[in-house]
Amino acid sequence: MNRRIDVALMAGTLPSMDGFTDIRARGWVRHLPEWLIPYALLARFDRPIGSWLLFLPGLWSISFAASDILIGMWLVLLFAIGSVVMRGAGCVVNDLWDRKMDAQVERTRGRPLASGQLRPRHALVFLAILCLIGLVILLQLNMQARILGVLSLVPVALYPLAKRVTWWPQIVLGLVFGWAAPMGYAAAAGDLAWPVLPLYLAAILWIVGYDTIYAHQDREDDALIGVKSTARLFETRTKGLLIVCYTGTILLLALAMGMQGLSLGGLLVLMLPAALLARQVAQLDVNNPGRCLALFKSNREVGLAVGLAILIGQI
Repeated sequence: MNRRIDVALMAGTLPSMDGFTDIRARGWVRHLPEWLIPYALLARFDRPIGSWLLFLPGLWSISFAASDILIGMWLVLLFAIGSVVMRGAGCVVNDLWDRKMDAQVERTRGRPLASGQLRPRHALVFLAILCLIGLVILLQLNMQARILGVLSLVPVALYPLAKRVTWWPQIVLGLVFGWAAPMGYAAAAGDLAWPVLPLYLAAILWIVGYDTIYAHQDREDDALIGVKSTARLFETRTKGLLIVCYTGTILLLALAMGMQGLSLGGLLVLMLPAALLARQVAQLDVNNPGRCLALFKSNREVGLAVGLAILIGQI
């Protein structure tokens, strides 16, 4: 093991990695100054999959609506940076809400707030910095996109509460992570149009599906501490839920592409993400946390395949 990681572990800067966890403290974050490592872990910078999944619906809608390739590339860059920053901010908010529950769950007990590496006041200062960076990015967009960006803060703040009061917190997460679809369309086109509706709904169903897979990692611990989720609600019937969600995702994407006037070639390429989603259903083992995490991460390729279908549909 890298000597700096050994030192950091002994000093308590990094959490113990005993038991199942998705924290990647021994990844690239080990090269950061030791005092920065807990902040990187708090914002999940060690696990970029969340930033990818927040970014991809925005990529879809920008590809739908951008009138010029240079404008599209500029918006993609802004949304990519914004996704990393705002996903980090969302993780800070989530961990502030959940720090006591996280300490009782094997996968999350090593998080900086749950383990005591950072205090809430440190997290709040870090959150303010991330939000300031996000504001600078937001101000680069047009007024419609700015308004949508501000409105997105409501579901972001409510998501950590949802898992305490409803069996369907994944829908709230879908509203949050899918928000880039209408926001990206508004940024690219200057306004919203009807194809945004099925595109946004497709993103929500996709997110409900993949986050249900993700939630199976914590199903037993969640039951002990009273956290609700679609993973607990459906348990061994999860494959049925995934079939409904993923079938709806592909059909709604096809509808959005048709409403936008994209070509038949794009609709045919849509079979690629459909096949990748079907593979997730076939390979799911709800009692294997490692398998659930791997299938969850494979949704980056699904989202990129959807983006490819949209781009080909423009030809």
